[in-house]
Amino acid sequence: MYLIAYSFNHYIKDLYLISYHHNSLMSKHTDAADVLLERRGCAGVITLNRPKLLNALSLGMIRQIYPQLKKWEQDPETFLIIIKGAGGKAFCAGGDIKVISEAIKTKEKLTQDFFREEYMMNSAIGSCQKPYVALIDGITMGGGVGVSVHGKFRVATEKSLFAMPETGIGLFPDVGGGYFLPRLQGKLGYLLALTGFRLKGRDVYRAGIATHFVDSTKLSMLEEDLIALKSPSEENIAGILETYHAESKIDIDKPFILEEHMDKINRCFSANTVEQIIENLRQDGSPFALEQLKVINKMSPTSLKITLRQLKEGSSKTLQEVLTMEYRLSQACMEGHDFHEGVRAVLIDKDQNPKWKPANLAEVTDEDLNRYFKSLGSNDLKF
Repeated sequence: MYLIAYSFNHYIKDLYLISYHHNSLMSKHTDAADVLLERRGCAGVITLNRPKLLNALSLGMIRQIYPQLKKWEQDPETFLIIIKGAGGKAFCAGGDIKVISEAIKTKEKLTQDFFREEYMMNSAIGSCQKPYVALIDGITMGGGVGVSVHGKFRVATEKSLFAMPETGIGLFPDVGGGYFLPRLQGKLGYLLALTGFRLKGRDVYRAGIATHFVDSTKLSMLEEDLIALKSPSEENIAGILETYHAESKIDIDKPFILEEHMDKINRCFSANTVEQIIENLRQDGSPFALEQLKVINKMSPTSLKITLRQLKEGSSKTLQEVLTMEYRLSQACMEGHDFHEGVRAVLIDKDQNPKWKPANLAEVTDEDLNRYFKSLGSNDLKF
Protein backbone atom coordinates (compact mmCIF):
# COMPACT_ATOMS: atom_id res chain seq x y z
CA MET A 1 0.00 0.00 0.00
CA TYR A 2 1.26 3.43 -0.88
CA LEU A 3 1.71 5.74 2.13
CA ILE A 4 2.12 9.41 1.32
CA ALA A 5 5.62 10.48 2.30
CA TYR A 6 5.56 14.12 3.32
CA SER A 7 8.53 16.36 3.66
CA PHE A 8 8.41 17.54 7.27
CA ASN A 9 7.68 21.15 6.31
CA HIS A 10 4.76 20.11 4.16
CA TYR A 11 3.62 17.77 6.91
CA ILE A 12 3.60 20.43 9.63
CA LYS A 13 2.02 23.05 7.38
CA ASP A 14 -0.70 20.57 6.53
CA LEU A 15 -1.29 19.77 10.18
CA TYR A 16 -1.61 23.38 11.19
CA LEU A 17 -4.12 24.39 8.59
CA ILE A 18 -5.54 27.22 10.64
CA SER A 19 -5.07 30.56 8.96
CA TYR A 20 -4.73 32.81 11.99
CA HIS A 21 -6.33 36.24 11.63
CA HIS A 22 -4.29 38.04 14.25
CA ASN A 23 -6.67 40.86 15.11
CA SER A 24 -9.77 38.74 15.47
CA LEU A 25 -7.95 36.24 17.68
CA MET A 26 -6.29 38.71 19.98
CA SER A 27 -9.63 40.26 20.85
CA LYS A 28 -10.70 39.20 24.36
CA HIS A 29 -14.31 39.42 23.33
CA THR A 30 -15.74 36.29 21.78
CA ASP A 31 -18.66 36.89 19.49
CA ALA A 32 -21.58 34.84 20.80
CA ALA A 33 -22.05 33.68 17.20
CA ASP A 34 -18.72 31.79 17.44
CA VAL A 35 -20.75 28.96 18.92
CA LEU A 36 -24.46 28.36 18.34
CA LEU A 37 -26.44 26.58 21.08
CA GLU A 38 -29.97 25.51 20.14
CA ARG A 39 -32.67 23.16 21.36
CA ARG A 40 -34.06 21.35 18.31
CA GLY A 41 -36.66 18.65 18.78
CA CYS A 42 -35.37 16.22 21.40
CA ALA A 43 -31.76 17.42 21.07
CA GLY A 44 -29.43 20.13 22.25
CA VAL A 45 -27.30 21.14 19.26
CA ILE A 46 -23.85 22.76 19.55
CA THR A 47 -22.45 24.30 16.36
CA LEU A 48 -18.83 25.47 16.40
CA ASN A 49 -19.19 28.49 14.17
CA ARG A 50 -15.81 29.95 13.18
CA PRO A 51 -15.41 28.43 9.72
CA LYS A 52 -12.69 30.91 8.65
CA LEU A 53 -10.62 29.74 11.62
CA LEU A 54 -11.56 26.10 11.04
CA ASN A 55 -13.75 26.32 14.16
CA ALA A 56 -10.76 26.69 16.49
CA LEU A 57 -11.81 26.76 20.15
CA SER A 58 -11.49 29.96 22.15
CA LEU A 59 -11.95 30.42 25.89
CA GLY A 60 -15.15 32.35 25.18
CA MET A 61 -16.59 29.38 23.28
CA ILE A 62 -15.66 26.97 26.08
CA ARG A 63 -17.40 29.29 28.57
CA GLN A 64 -20.60 29.04 26.54
CA ILE A 65 -20.51 25.30 25.82
CA TYR A 66 -19.70 23.98 29.30
CA PRO A 67 -22.63 25.46 31.27
CA GLN A 68 -25.07 24.67 28.45
CA LEU A 69 -23.88 21.06 28.40
CA LYS A 70 -24.54 20.84 32.14
CA LYS A 71 -28.03 22.37 31.72
CA TRP A 72 -29.00 19.98 28.93
CA GLU A 73 -27.70 17.05 30.95
CA GLN A 74 -30.20 17.93 33.70
CA ASP A 75 -33.09 18.88 31.38
CA PRO A 76 -35.74 16.11 31.19
CA GLU A 77 -36.80 17.37 27.73
CA THR A 78 -33.30 17.01 26.22
CA PHE A 79 -32.56 13.42 25.23
CA LEU A 80 -29.29 13.79 23.36
CA ILE A 81 -26.60 16.35 22.54
CA ILE A 82 -25.20 16.83 19.04
CA ILE A 83 -21.98 18.76 18.31
CA LYS A 84 -20.86 19.75 14.81
CA GLY A 85 -18.70 22.29 12.98
CA ALA A 86 -19.84 24.94 10.50
CA GLY A 87 -18.42 25.54 7.03
CA GLY A 88 -17.89 22.03 5.68
CA LYS A 89 -14.08 22.06 5.98
CA ALA A 90 -13.46 21.40 9.66
CA PHE A 91 -15.17 19.99 12.71
CA CYS A 92 -12.61 21.76 14.91
CA ALA A 93 -8.93 22.15 14.09
CA GLY A 94 -7.83 22.76 17.68
CA GLY A 95 -7.43 25.58 20.19
CA ASP A 96 -6.23 29.13 19.74
CA ILE A 97 -2.58 28.20 20.21
CA LYS A 98 -1.14 31.49 19.03
CA VAL A 99 -3.30 33.52 21.40
CA ILE A 100 -2.24 31.32 24.30
CA SER A 101 1.45 31.79 23.48
CA GLU A 102 1.04 35.57 23.24
CA ALA A 103 -0.89 35.70 26.53
CA ILE A 104 2.05 34.14 28.37
CA LYS A 105 4.44 36.81 27.14
CA THR A 106 2.12 39.49 28.52
CA LYS A 107 1.75 37.57 31.82
CA GLU A 108 -1.99 37.11 31.38
CA LYS A 109 -3.97 34.48 33.25
CA LEU A 110 -5.44 33.08 30.02
CA THR A 111 -3.11 30.07 29.98
CA GLN A 112 -4.34 28.85 33.36
CA ASP A 113 -7.99 29.55 32.60
CA PHE A 114 -8.00 28.16 29.06
CA PHE A 115 -6.55 24.74 29.90
CA ARG A 116 -8.44 24.44 33.20
CA GLU A 117 -11.81 25.22 31.64
CA GLU A 118 -11.15 23.23 28.47
CA TYR A 119 -10.24 20.12 30.48
CA MET A 120 -13.29 20.59 32.74
CA MET A 121 -15.40 20.60 29.55
CA ASN A 122 -13.61 17.46 28.25
CA SER A 123 -14.40 15.72 31.54
CA ALA A 124 -18.05 16.82 31.38
CA ILE A 125 -18.33 15.30 27.89
CA GLY A 126 -16.77 12.05 29.12
CA SER A 127 -19.20 11.75 32.04
CA CYS A 128 -22.28 13.18 30.27
CA GLN A 129 -25.43 11.29 31.25
CA LYS A 130 -27.12 12.08 27.93
CA PRO A 131 -25.98 10.44 24.67
CA TYR A 132 -23.44 12.79 23.06
CA VAL A 133 -23.10 12.63 19.27
CA ALA A 134 -20.07 14.32 17.66
CA LEU A 135 -20.23 14.75 13.87
CA ILE A 136 -16.49 14.83 13.14
CA ASP A 137 -16.77 15.86 9.49
CA GLY A 138 -13.55 17.50 8.23
CA ILE A 139 -10.41 18.47 10.15
CA THR A 140 -10.44 17.23 13.75
CA MET A 141 -7.25 17.96 15.69
CA GLY A 142 -6.16 18.85 19.21
CA GLY A 143 -9.00 20.62 20.99
CA GLY A 144 -11.43 19.30 18.36
CA VAL A 145 -10.55 15.78 19.47
CA GLY A 146 -11.23 16.84 23.07
CA VAL A 147 -14.82 17.90 22.30
CA SER A 148 -15.58 14.70 20.38
CA VAL A 149 -13.61 11.61 21.35
CA HIS A 150 -14.86 11.36 24.96
CA GLY A 151 -18.51 11.36 23.85
CA LYS A 152 -20.58 8.19 23.48
CA PHE A 153 -20.94 8.44 19.68
CA ARG A 154 -18.43 9.84 17.15
CA VAL A 155 -19.41 9.91 13.50
CA ALA A 156 -16.63 10.15 10.90
CA THR A 157 -17.09 10.85 7.18
CA GLU A 158 -14.89 10.55 4.08
CA LYS A 159 -13.81 14.16 4.80
CA SER A 160 -12.60 13.45 8.35
CA LEU A 161 -8.94 14.21 9.01
CA PHE A 162 -7.71 13.28 12.48
CA ALA A 163 -4.33 14.13 13.99
CA MET A 164 -2.74 14.97 17.33
CA PRO A 165 0.33 16.89 16.06
CA GLU A 166 1.33 18.59 19.31
CA THR A 167 4.87 17.20 19.63
CA GLY A 168 5.68 19.33 16.55
CA ILE A 169 4.99 22.54 18.47
CA GLY A 170 6.60 21.66 21.79
CA LEU A 171 3.38 20.50 23.42
CA PHE A 172 1.83 17.03 24.04
CA PRO A 173 -1.44 15.39 22.89
CA ASP A 174 -3.65 16.83 25.63
CA VAL A 175 -7.47 17.11 26.07
CA GLY A 176 -7.45 13.56 27.46
CA GLY A 177 -5.03 12.14 24.87
CA GLY A 178 -3.31 10.33 27.73
CA TYR A 179 -6.59 8.48 28.31
CA PHE A 180 -7.88 7.52 24.86
CA LEU A 181 -4.63 7.09 22.88
CA PRO A 182 -3.12 4.21 24.94
CA ARG A 183 -6.51 2.45 24.77
CA LEU A 184 -6.47 2.20 20.96
CA GLN A 185 -5.49 -1.14 19.35
CA GLY A 186 -1.95 -2.29 20.08
CA LYS A 187 0.51 0.61 20.11
CA LEU A 188 -1.41 2.63 17.51
CA GLY A 189 -2.02 5.48 19.98
CA TYR A 190 1.70 5.76 20.66
CA LEU A 191 2.42 6.20 16.95
CA LEU A 192 -0.33 8.83 16.61
CA ALA A 193 0.88 10.70 19.71
CA LEU A 194 4.59 10.77 18.98
CA THR A 195 4.52 11.35 15.20
CA GLY A 196 1.24 13.25 14.67
CA PHE A 197 0.36 10.65 11.99
CA ARG A 198 -2.81 11.65 10.13
CA LEU A 199 -5.79 9.39 9.69
CA LYS A 200 -8.35 10.16 7.00
CA GLY A 201 -11.92 9.14 6.26
CA ARG A 202 -12.93 5.59 7.12
CA ASP A 203 -9.55 5.02 8.79
CA VAL A 204 -10.69 7.32 11.61
CA TYR A 205 -13.42 4.74 12.25
CA ARG A 206 -11.16 1.73 11.70
CA ALA A 207 -8.69 3.09 14.25
CA GLY A 208 -11.45 3.18 16.88
CA ILE A 209 -11.51 6.97 17.16
CA ALA A 210 -14.97 7.16 15.56
CA THR A 211 -17.79 4.77 16.47
CA HIS A 212 -19.59 5.14 13.11
CA PHE A 213 -18.89 6.14 9.50
CA VAL A 214 -21.46 8.03 7.40
CA ASP A 215 -21.31 9.72 3.98
CA SER A 216 -20.85 13.47 4.51
CA THR A 217 -23.78 14.17 2.15
CA LYS A 218 -26.07 12.24 4.53
CA LEU A 219 -25.11 14.10 7.73
CA SER A 220 -27.92 16.65 7.61
CA MET A 221 -30.46 13.83 7.08
CA LEU A 222 -28.91 11.90 9.96
CA GLU A 223 -29.17 14.96 12.18
CA GLU A 224 -32.83 15.51 11.23
CA ASP A 225 -33.65 11.86 11.96
CA LEU A 226 -32.00 12.09 15.39
CA ILE A 227 -33.79 15.36 16.23
CA ALA A 228 -37.16 13.91 15.16
CA LEU A 229 -36.99 11.02 17.65
CA LYS A 230 -39.61 11.11 20.39
CA SER A 231 -38.17 10.56 23.89
CA PRO A 232 -35.42 8.31 22.50
CA SER A 233 -33.36 5.85 24.49
CA GLU A 234 -29.64 5.39 23.85
CA GLU A 235 -30.56 2.25 21.88
CA ASN A 236 -32.88 4.26 19.60
CA ILE A 237 -30.07 6.73 18.88
CA ALA A 238 -27.56 3.93 18.30
CA GLY A 239 -30.06 2.26 15.95
CA ILE A 240 -30.27 5.30 13.67
CA LEU A 241 -26.49 5.70 13.63
CA GLU A 242 -26.09 1.98 12.80
CA THR A 243 -28.56 2.28 9.91
CA TYR A 244 -26.67 5.18 8.33
CA HIS A 245 -23.35 3.46 8.99
CA ALA A 246 -24.54 0.27 7.24
CA GLU A 247 -25.67 2.27 4.18
CA SER A 248 -22.26 3.88 3.60
CA LYS A 249 -20.17 2.14 0.95
CA ILE A 250 -17.33 4.73 0.64
CA ASP A 251 -13.93 2.96 0.89
CA ILE A 252 -15.65 -0.04 2.42
CA ASP A 253 -13.33 -2.49 0.62
CA LYS A 254 -10.11 -0.66 1.43
CA PRO A 255 -8.07 -2.06 4.33
CA PHE A 256 -7.05 0.17 7.24
CA ILE A 257 -4.08 2.22 6.01
CA LEU A 258 -1.92 0.99 8.91
CA GLU A 259 -3.11 -2.63 8.81
CA GLU A 260 0.01 -3.99 7.12
CA HIS A 261 2.23 -1.98 9.50
CA MET A 262 0.54 -2.86 12.82
CA ASP A 263 3.06 -5.60 13.72
CA LYS A 264 5.89 -3.11 13.15
CA ILE A 265 4.08 -0.39 15.12
CA ASN A 266 3.41 -2.76 18.04
CA ARG A 267 7.00 -3.95 18.05
CA CYS A 268 8.73 -0.58 17.63
CA PHE A 269 6.48 1.50 19.91
CA SER A 270 6.32 -0.94 22.82
CA ALA A 271 9.70 0.27 24.12
CA ASN A 272 9.94 2.03 27.49
CA THR A 273 12.00 4.97 26.22
CA VAL A 274 11.84 7.26 23.20
CA GLU A 275 15.49 6.42 22.51
CA GLN A 276 14.61 2.72 22.26
CA ILE A 277 11.61 3.45 19.99
CA ILE A 278 13.98 5.36 17.69
CA GLU A 279 16.47 2.49 17.77
CA ASN A 280 13.68 -0.01 16.99
CA LEU A 281 12.56 2.05 13.98
CA ARG A 282 16.14 2.31 12.77
CA GLN A 283 16.69 -1.42 13.12
CA ASP A 284 13.42 -2.21 11.37
CA GLY A 285 14.66 -0.23 8.38
CA SER A 286 11.46 -0.50 6.30
CA PRO A 287 10.32 2.56 4.32
CA PHE A 288 7.42 2.98 6.78
CA ALA A 289 9.68 2.79 9.85
CA LEU A 290 12.22 5.19 8.35
CA GLU A 291 9.47 7.69 7.48
CA GLN A 292 8.27 7.67 11.12
CA LEU A 293 11.87 8.00 12.29
CA LYS A 294 12.36 11.07 10.08
CA VAL A 295 9.23 12.68 11.54
CA ILE A 296 10.08 11.87 15.17
CA ASN A 297 13.56 13.34 14.75
CA LYS A 298 12.00 16.73 13.93
CA MET A 299 9.81 16.81 17.06
CA SER A 300 10.60 18.50 20.37
CA PRO A 301 12.74 16.05 22.41
CA THR A 302 11.09 17.27 25.61
CA SER A 303 7.61 16.80 24.11
CA LEU A 304 8.45 13.28 22.97
CA LYS A 305 9.58 12.22 26.44
CA ILE A 306 6.63 13.91 28.16
CA THR A 307 4.21 12.27 25.70
CA LEU A 308 5.54 8.72 26.11
CA ARG A 309 5.32 8.98 29.90
CA GLN A 310 1.87 10.65 29.67
CA LEU A 311 0.50 7.69 27.66
CA LYS A 312 2.15 5.05 29.84
CA GLU A 313 0.77 6.62 33.04
CA GLY A 314 -2.57 7.44 31.42
CA SER A 315 -3.17 3.85 30.35
CA SER A 316 -4.17 2.93 33.93
CA LYS A 317 -5.80 6.21 35.03
CA THR A 318 -9.38 7.46 34.82
CA LEU A 319 -10.16 10.31 32.42
CA GLN A 320 -10.29 12.78 35.32
CA GLU A 321 -6.95 11.57 36.67
CA VAL A 322 -5.45 11.95 33.20
CA LEU A 323 -6.82 15.48 32.83
CA THR A 324 -5.37 16.42 36.24
CA MET A 325 -1.98 15.12 35.05
CA GLU A 326 -2.32 16.93 31.70
CA TYR A 327 -3.18 20.20 33.42
CA ARG A 328 0.14 19.98 35.31
CA LEU A 329 1.91 19.28 32.01
CA SER A 330 0.16 22.17 30.23
CA GLN A 331 1.25 24.68 32.84
CA ALA A 332 4.85 23.43 32.82
CA CYS A 333 4.92 23.60 29.00
CA MET A 334 3.68 27.19 29.13
CA GLU A 335 6.68 28.08 31.29
CA GLY A 336 9.16 26.14 29.15
CA HIS A 337 10.98 27.09 25.95
CA ASP A 338 9.75 24.65 23.32
CA PHE A 339 6.06 25.58 23.10
CA HIS A 340 6.80 29.22 22.32
CA GLU A 341 9.54 28.24 19.90
CA GLY A 342 7.21 25.77 18.17
CA VAL A 343 4.48 28.39 17.80
CA ARG A 344 7.05 30.85 16.44
CA ALA A 345 8.42 28.39 13.88
CA VAL A 346 5.11 26.96 12.70
CA LEU A 347 2.58 29.77 13.08
CA ILE A 348 4.35 33.12 13.34
CA ASP A 349 7.58 33.19 11.33
CA LYS A 350 6.54 29.98 9.50
CA ASP A 351 10.16 29.01 8.86
CA GLN A 352 9.26 25.44 9.99
CA ASN A 353 12.64 25.27 11.69
CA PRO A 354 12.19 25.24 15.48
CA LYS A 355 15.32 25.34 17.65
CA TRP A 356 14.43 23.03 20.50
CA LYS A 357 16.04 23.33 23.95
CA PRO A 358 17.30 20.82 24.94
CA ALA A 359 18.12 19.95 21.34
CA ASN A 360 18.43 16.20 21.83
CA LEU A 361 16.84 13.42 23.87
CA ALA A 362 19.94 12.67 25.94
CA GLU A 363 19.76 16.14 27.49
CA VAL A 364 16.16 15.69 28.69
CA THR A 365 16.76 14.11 32.09
CA ASP A 366 14.39 12.20 34.35
CA GLU A 367 14.72 15.11 36.77
CA ASP A 368 13.51 17.50 34.03
CA LEU A 369 10.58 15.18 33.28
CA ASN A 370 9.60 14.86 36.94
CA ARG A 371 9.25 18.64 37.12
CA TYR A 372 6.62 18.55 34.36
CA PHE A 373 4.57 15.92 36.19
CA LYS A 374 4.83 17.54 39.64
CA SER A 375 1.67 18.44 41.55
CA LEU A 376 0.60 22.09 41.44
CA GLY A 377 -0.75 21.82 45.00
CA SER A 378 -3.72 24.12 45.49
CA ASN A 379 -3.54 25.07 41.77
CA ASP A 380 -4.13 21.47 40.61
CA LEU A 381 -7.15 20.80 38.41
CA LYS A 382 -9.96 19.57 40.67
CA PHE A 383 -13.29 18.05 39.68
